[in-house]
Amino acid sequence: MFVLGITGGIGSGKTVVTDIFSELNIDVIDADIASRKAVEKGSVCLKEIEKYFGSEVILNDGNLNRQKLREIIFDKEDKKEWLEKLLHPQIFDIINNELAESKTLYAILVSPLLFETGQNKLCTRTLLIDADEKFQIERASIRDSVSEDQIKSIIEAQMPRSEKIRLANDIVSNDSTLESLREKIISLHDTYIELSRKK
Repeated sequence: MFVLGITGGIGSGKTVVTDIFSELNIDVIDADIASRKAVEKGSVCLKEIEKYFGSEVILNDGNLNRQKLREIIFDKEDKKEWLEKLLHPQIFDIINNELAESKTLYAILVSPLLFETGQNKLCTRTLLIDADEKFQIERASIRDSVSEDQIKSIIEAQMPRSEKIRLANDIVSNDSTLESLREKIISLHDTYIELSRKK
């Protein structure tokens, strides 16, 4: 099956783009949703996390306390690595199963960490939604109601934009209007349909 991997930095417009693909009747599998499924209440991963980090990372309702976990692993590479080793195989499995169930002409895997996690290996082709940093900061700070400094620190922690540009097969610049973006996506959609038929 032809799988298109979509990625981009915070505030680049990935959700807007995947919404357009959904309107074109293409299945979208979201790595963020898969990562939440991996740590659902009662899951093996959640039990392992509790065993390793302690009960303080579990909320009263039995769900993962994401905020607490983020605080614990922040700038602690060993703990972060342990968590990634536990979760990444499980997330891969969830994504794989969802891709296998897709019945559309091609399927999309959207992931902010597509290249960093190696999820691009599940893809036939990759598309980067690229935006100038000033647009990223503006959009993300309005959307998430957080300070510009917080958004800048998130951007700095992500893979550099130049590296994503180097790795991606296709690049769409999201620095203009929604209509302009829609036209670019519809044009790419036609290309992906052609490529999926050849696969």
